[in-house]
Amino acid sequence: MLALPNGDVFQQAYPTEGIALVSVTSVLAGRVRVSITGTDAPPTANLSAEALGLVLAVTPGTEVAESNEEAIQVVVTGEQHEGYNRSDATTATRTNTPLRDIPQSIQVIPQQVLTDQQVIQLREATRNVSGVVEGSNFGNSGDAFLIRGFQTNNILLDGIELGTFNLGLNSSFREIANIERVEVLKGPASVLYGTLEPGGIVNVVTKQPLAFPSYEVELQAGNFEFLRPSIDFSSPLNSDGTILYRLNAVYQTADDFREFEQGIERIFVAPVLSLAITDNTDLALNFEYLYDERPFDRGLAAIGDQIADIPFERILGEPDDINIREQYVAGYRLEHRFSRNWQLRNVFRYISTERTTRAFQNRGDLNEETGDLARSVDDQNGTVAGYTLQTNLVGEFSTGSIEHSLLLGIDFSRETNDFDNRSALERSIINIFDPVYGTPRPSRSELRDENQSLFGGTLQAFGLYLQDQITLLDNLKLLVGGRFDIVDQDSFFTSVSAGDVLSDTTDQQQDEAFSPRIGIVYQPIEPLSLYASFSRSFAPNFGTTVEGDILEPTRGTQYEVGVRGEFLEGRLTTNLVAYYLTKTNIAATDPDNPDFSIATGEQRSQGIELDVIGEILPGWNIIASYAYTDAEVTEDEGSLLEGNRLAGVPEHTASLWSTYEIQSGDLQGLGFGLGLFFVGKRQDFDNSFSVPSYLRTDASLFYRRDNWRAGINFRNLFNIDYIEAVDDRARITPGAPFTIVGSVSVTF
Repeated sequence: MLALPNGDVFQQAYPTEGIALVSVTSVLAGRVRVSITGTDAPPTANLSAEALGLVLAVTPGTEVAESNEEAIQVVVTGEQHEGYNRSDATTATRTNTPLRDIPQSIQVIPQQVLTDQQVIQLREATRNVSGVVEGSNFGNSGDAFLIRGFQTNNILLDGIELGTFNLGLNSSFREIANIERVEVLKGPASVLYGTLEPGGIVNVVTKQPLAFPSYEVELQAGNFEFLRPSIDFSSPLNSDGTILYRLNAVYQTADDFREFEQGIERIFVAPVLSLAITDNTDLALNFEYLYDERPFDRGLAAIGDQIADIPFERILGEPDDINIREQYVAGYRLEHRFSRNWQLRNVFRYISTERTTRAFQNRGDLNEETGDLARSVDDQNGTVAGYTLQTNLVGEFSTGSIEHSLLLGIDFSRETNDFDNRSALERSIINIFDPVYGTPRPSRSELRDENQSLFGGTLQAFGLYLQDQITLLDNLKLLVGGRFDIVDQDSFFTSVSAGDVLSDTTDQQQDEAFSPRIGIVYQPIEPLSLYASFSRSFAPNFGTTVEGDILEPTRGTQYEVGVRGEFLEGRLTTNLVAYYLTKTNIAATDPDNPDFSIATGEQRSQGIELDVIGEILPGWNIIASYAYTDAEVTEDEGSLLEGNRLAGVPEHTASLWSTYEIQSGDLQGLGFGLGLFFVGKRQDFDNSFSVPSYLRTDASLFYRRDNWRAGINFRNLFNIDYIEAVDDRARITPGAPFTIVGSVSVTF
């Protein structure tokens, strides 16, 4: 991919006789504009492809120009196979910064990994990153991760958070079709992104329009009736290439591997339109529509200190339990370059999610001797809607011999949610060892007459932040930043049972916080970076107590040191890090009132992480990770939880994925892949039971030739039983059995 290494503009005055100015401007993804101005007359140019790359030969003009401002312009587009290794990222600093200059752990999962593994869900990508495991997904409702031991729903789309209310109420499974790469920043990130959990963030960077025609059609199919056709189209819309578009669309249908082959249906459409308004001003308009329908499923249950001895495919709800999400995302990105060193970015994003859930839910009321499970009967509707407006000013300047890259930003967001939960007064009984399904489902009107809870609220957040990336010496760099947040939230909760109002409360709260970050990078030799950093996070608590009070905000604090190395002429990157992270004033489920929250004292996570990614030899790629995570409750206000390991957090995790593609001969383009994914023993919050560790084996076979690619991926090759996520005794998510996914794609 054509790109400028040190920014979006390069200029050089009078590089040679007869040439007044050469200017190279990064216009859009994969495209640069070269403008050449002659001193006396417009020059001539010839563009050719050579072994080392594109060569632009320029000859000064000889005729007298009408104006010395005349210039020729050459627009160059390009695409290059980046492979597994990427040298820079945007998530850590909101600027294109080389990974070697970032004093915080960040991993990038590039497009090639997503393709080779045939990633369909975001969690399949993040399992390649150290210290990241799947978290409780609220009954198969959406993406959730544990990063460095802490549950997070911090999913960002091009650097903008997709909703703030952290209850799983607005969550959905992020579509992968229009994702260019996934960046995972570990540790507190409030300095740039405001209200976030301290474990880290997952930022998905979307595909942008290309300056040349490209049309890809793909069909994926597999067992469990899996079928997924998709398109990825991009092209200029006018002759001078100033208006471009990109369209990604997917339709997916499948049967779930659990009992009764409950269906999954998914529709996704994402157009992007970009306009080069002037040479220095670009506007991109984006839109996404997602419809996702799948079974509601809390998974398995625990008996004693282990998982109940029942088949992994058994459901404990009803066959027609369902989760439906319909989501709209719309926005724009406006960029203006004042000069080579200064630019302004303005971004707006609107998101609306409607949720419907009808389920017989396991809420932990299990008679472990008889196997009788008392399920709540729920019918939930809800809407979450909000917007974010963000403006950044980025500039580069020097103070003497010291170089600065300054970021000044301001953002404002507003989000509202409104939920109507109706449930039966009496629980529905099912025996987990000998289940009998078919319990009649009450209508919403019938449930309203029994028990209804109306709850929701509004959140407004304002943030102002400043960051300076300081180059003290060529091999010594400092990162300093701080952010001030003001968050206003109000909430309401009304509970009605059999016509009687049991509770009717409202609450308002304002939180203010300053979140700093400071880091230093020292590079004793060019391929080696030693770094250390300190950072803090801030997040309002969205849970309410049984009395209706909003919990005080949580704070996170992290100390981190690391070593990042580049080997094999930059083709292979490693990152070794040690960290100490604490989180205070944590919201937890009230054990006596599961629909409400309580605050615990302090939780601590400390550990060591290793990530390796890149190309060992031509055609031989690797991505690997290991994490040791010691996460426990350190203070809990007199309860018996102190010393307990955090829910769902394994002490050890590791992953290895490697592919080899034959580079020459009759079999050129044929490739093989092998993956190993290890997750250690995990436990619930009370540490009352644990699930065993597992080692899952994946494999792939693929073939590329010209503009065609065909592949087949085998997941869970040895068909082991394993648990993907565990939260408590009623939420234990089993992993899928042996799965085959095949694909054929063509680009023209």
